[in-house]
Amino acid sequence: MKEKILIVEDEFIVANDLKMILVKSGYEVCGIAASVEEARILIETKKPNWVLLDIILKGNLTGIDLAWELEKMKIPFLYISANTNHSILNAVKETQPYGFLVKPFRERDLFVMLDIARYKYSVENGNKLANLASKGNKNLDIIGKNKKLVDLMQKIEIVAPTETSVMILGESGTGKEKIANLIHSLSAKKAKPLVVVNCAALPESLIESELFGHEKGAFTGADNVRIGKFEQANGGTIFLDEIGELPLDSQVKLLRVLQEKEIERLGSEKTIKLDVRIIAATNRCLPDEVAEGRFRLDLYYRLNVFPLELPALRDRKEDIEDLAHYFLQKYALKSKRNIKKISAKALQQLQDYDWPGNIRELEHLVERSVLMATENEIKTFDITRDFPAPKKENDSEILSLADMEKEHIMNVLKIADGKVFGPGGAAEILKISPSTLYSKMKKLNIKQGYF
Repeated sequence: MKEKILIVEDEFIVANDLKMILVKSGYEVCGIAASVEEARILIETKKPNWVLLDIILKGNLTGIDLAWELEKMKIPFLYISANTNHSILNAVKETQPYGFLVKPFRERDLFVMLDIARYKYSVENGNKLANLASKGNKNLDIIGKNKKLVDLMQKIEIVAPTETSVMILGESGTGKEKIANLIHSLSAKKAKPLVVVNCAALPESLIESELFGHEKGAFTGADNVRIGKFEQANGGTIFLDEIGELPLDSQVKLLRVLQEKEIERLGSEKTIKLDVRIIAATNRCLPDEVAEGRFRLDLYYRLNVFPLELPALRDRKEDIEDLAHYFLQKYALKSKRNIKKISAKALQQLQDYDWPGNIRELEHLVERSVLMATENEIKTFDITRDFPAPKKENDSEILSLADMEKEHIMNVLKIADGKVFGPGGAAEILKISPSTLYSKMKKLNIKQGYF
């Protein structure tokens, strides 16, 4: 049975072209509406399976208004629009669409988006893939019983065997690379390499060479052929960590590779076909980055097919004791020290702390404590060394200007709940641009995990 699609688009030529593309590929277009009022009638009479929705329509109501109605009717929808300003994006995000395609677009992009949307919808609505989730966490090398973590494991079991792109979201230190390794190990590509790329560590002038490779003589200093990260990962998986740090020029080139499934080395006209599974990760809020013009909307939707959000350690405190004992055994064995226990007082310290550095901070703390322990038990933890508390106003010690600036920025970030930019963000409160604030944070070594 063909899926019925309703097109809600006020430009007749665009709508008619879209209809021809869809019909040619086997879809049934049950109608075209130029306004919300027309769409309501067609929805009532034609019962579409999907709605392709423009934002600006004829009349006083917008596609976003209709989206809220579709959400209540449980009819899945996707936006197709050229409108990408800040307020529109925020409103779009709240309606929870199954995709957003920026006009103009290619036929291939439309069908990729539809495939992605149908997959996400089928998983959410309990198709046979979702039955995998009922098997629970089958010792997937992740420690914890927190409900958010268990739900995450179920999603991993669903998505790992597929070719679907995955976006891993979470604060620094929550274990995003470990999750990427787990997904790869449960996939059909597990026998092939997993290539890890730290996008934040790539020099801007060498990003293209690092990712796609170059031929000998492609530029000054290119003395030999270089195989890029994508080519190294061919047949396997590439993990693009800190994807939000890529500059816009590089994002355009990355998007092309994701769309075409092929690369060209710098200095070469030969096209190399790729079979690579994409896993990306970030600790940034990419919708906000899109709204601020720092991340491409089309790339965001291309990568954000199956998002996985890792809970912060402060939100899964019931797992802290198990994690602490796991790290105790690991580092006692590694350092050949007979440390077997953690005192009740020390465990309570762990429970009382907020863990801005998450699991990585806990692991480093336990490792250090194993080395420092003088008996076979860790009796107390010196937690304050990694993240010293801000000095109080009545402290007698005089701070340097840099320390004062750092403390002030951290306090403002706490007031803004960690939000750097946008309404109510730290940059707005400090009356500086977000890029200036990010520069200061980098210079003063203020990580997102600190607040």
